[in-house]
Amino acid sequence: QVQLVESGGGLVQAGGSLRLSCAASGRTFSSYAMGWFRQAPGKERAFVAGINWSGGSTYYADSVKGRFTISRDNAKNTVYLQMNSLKPEDTAVYYCAARLRPGSPENLSRYDYWGQGTQVTVSS
Repeated sequence: QVQLVESGGGLVQAGGSLRLSCAASGRTFSSYAMGWFRQAPGKERAFVAGINWSGGSTYYADSVKGRFTISRDNAKNTVYLQMNSLKPEDTAVYYCAARLRPGSPENLSRYDYWGQGTQVTVSS
């Protein structure tokens, strides 16, 4: 069982930066691949970024590539999402998720555990 708690969301102007954190409980955090997803009002939850168990492989949605960076610190049981050059269309609730099952990091159904989400609002 893994519990995930996101933090770091808030209100920022376009062009600004935020760093989201996702703290995980449990001693097996390093076994899990992690992902960040987001859900804007009236839209489906969508993949943002993913990282494998070691941090050696990362994956990004085309819409955030070059602006967002996912990383993890297994000693701290934490995964991060550094978001730079934010745009109003990045406004959403951001969720972190954990999975043991193999498969595409973009596939929501492969994730076993989800956090409650943190709101990110980018003003123009």
